[in-house]
Amino acid sequence: MSHIVDIPSELKTSLRKFRFARRNQGHAALVVKIDKNKLIMQEEEQYDMISIEELADELPENSPRYVVLSYELKHNDGRTSFPLVLVNWVPRTCEIKMMTLHASALIEFQNTADVSKVIEVRDGADGLTKKAIDAKLLS
Repeated sequence: MSHIVDIPSELKTSLRKFRFARRNQGHAALVVKIDKNKLIMQEEEQYDMISIEELADELPENSPRYVVLSYELKHNDGRTSFPLVLVNWVPRTCEIKMMTLHASALIEFQNTADVSKVIEVRDGADGLTKKAIDAKLLS
């Protein structure tokens, strides 16, 4: 089966390491972009101990990204867990061609990253908040 956008082995290795990293507190994120000229995914940045608001500020306003997020989730019963969440960052101001390319590769990336929970963010930094993520994960 041929894919529109390739996921190189270095990125798969990075995703695996990120997935199995031990965390005791805070959020961590791995940000991935698509190089539209080469049609490959590239790791753009990794963040450790970053707040959701800081992460939202780091993401581009006009370009989509996949963000694999190790999220510190405080449950109502007092437990803390660290679910992996895929944030599909697609600001409304993205060019249509890039949005389409990004959308066409989402399922393949989600399967490669082995993340079941996807949070779609279209409102830029206003849509990526701790409150919004908590609401989706605790529902």
